[in-house]
Amino acid sequence: MIEWHWLAFDDIPRADWYEVLSQRQEVFILEQTCLYPDIDGADPVCHHLMGWREIDGQRTLVAYLRCVPPGVKYDEMSLGRVLTTQAGRGSGIGRELLAKAIPLSEALHHGHAFRIGAQAHLEQFYASFGFRKVTEPYDEDGIMHIDMVRP
Repeated sequence: MIEWHWLAFDDIPRADWYEVLSQRQEVFILEQTCLYPDIDGADPVCHHLMGWREIDGQRTLVAYLRCVPPGVKYDEMSLGRVLTTQAGRGSGIGRELLAKAIPLSEALHHGHAFRIGAQAHLEQFYASFGFRKVTEPYDEDGIMHIDMVRP
């Protein structure tokens, strides 16, 4: 069973935030071998969705994303830093993460559309949640991306 936490930056316990940053580093910088500034100044204005599961008696982060308010990255709100950890992969948790995040984000930023910069190979995954491609593929940090919107 997943324990979900939807929190503003200032409400995230310090140990949980440390684990989030550790997993973002593990997935985006080490696994994907992308050198980029993960700590980009946006986190303090975002809401963060974290999925935790008990594994071998340990509370373990298995999924995470942040909701970036409209006007920070795009005119629309955005979902970013979407990840499932090694401990959560292969269980469908990515689908559950998006299914939880979309209505929470819509309630927080009522009336705003979404825009995401998605890794191109995940186009069908995001399309299954109503996102549609609006740009040609482009290289971002050595990985092909596309912009997608959801009204």
